[in-house]
Amino acid sequence: MEIQIAVAKTNKYAVSESGDTLELIERPTGGVSVVLADGQTSGRGAKAVSLIVVRKVISLIAEGVRDGAAARAASDALFAERAGKVTCTLNIASVDLHSKSIVLARNNPAPMVVCRGAEIEVLDQESISLGTSRNVRPIITELNIEPNLTVVVFSDGVTHAGERRGTPMDVPQVLRGLLDAPSPQAVADGLLAEAARLDDNRPSDDISVMVLRVSPQEGDSVRRMSASLPIHA
Repeated sequence: MEIQIAVAKTNKYAVSESGDTLELIERPTGGVSVVLADGQTSGRGAKAVSLIVVRKVISLIAEGVRDGAAARAASDALFAERAGKVTCTLNIASVDLHSKSIVLARNNPAPMVVCRGAEIEVLDQESISLGTSRNVRPIITELNIEPNLTVVVFSDGVTHAGERRGTPMDVPQVLRGLLDAPSPQAVADGLLAEAARLDDNRPSDDISVMVLRVSPQEGDSVRRMSASLPIHA
């Protein structure tokens, strides 16, 4: 089997800096974690908040701290620094080779989606953003690593897409048309493109999509990662 991870991000329309921060880090016991944070509001202020959260989380994961404890610590740090006046959503998706599982941690009203073949499950248990109090805990979901498993994580720019036109996005329905895509990047790009289309290609919020897929194919032993960053003159 092979783990494939893809990301697609875009800024809120007419805002030069995204309030979403996404980082990938190798786990000390094997595997990787993807951390996505979305700071309250948008622009530079939101970016500063999401950076605080992501840096705290990845530093703790690198030290071997469990994901749930890292999320709680980040929430406490944000609450202490901003006196509970600023919040931030957080998603952590970890491939843990020690436990041979995928661990999902969510402090985000926006759901996550798990697809097993054509079966789609929406993880939408009530969840609270970081920084609201000293007692914030993430929703933890643990999945076995199995072929044809796809996990889709996104910021609320996806769930709010189309609301101003009265045509909110139906994420599971959109994903049903994308799951046969040849790569997780095509799934991430397709979901982002649909969210932008529903906002007349002028996104009303920052949009971030991360897709993690377990492919049954056997690759070589080389780990690979690539990125694409558009630069506007």
